[in-house]
Amino acid sequence: MKRRQGGRSTEEVLRELTDVLTAMADPVETAAFLEDLCTPAELEALADRWAVVPLLQQGMSYRAIHEATGVSVTTVGRVARCLEGGAGGYVAALRHRDTAPAT
Repeated sequence: MKRRQGGRSTEEVLRELTDVLTAMADPVETAAFLEDLCTPAELEALADRWAVVPLLQQGMSYRAIHEATGVSVTTVGRVARCLEGGAGGYVAALRHRDTAPAT
């Protein structure tokens, strides 16, 4: 990963970002932080990917997910690859979603 100004690598900054997101217990604060951190297009891309995850878990086909959500089949495929063989983040997030209080 490349070095940023100040000598911190992208990996170090991402670790800090992860720590901050983990520490934020208030969903309103977290949403505000994401809104400040990301462009509207980035937020839309994140939301699109997340919307696909439970549908893949339900066994929907890529084409059916595309038709239901408008998310491209390419993006659906990328999410599916990460869900099956990625870092495990989607699976962990699903576990938390299933136990999180409704907002």
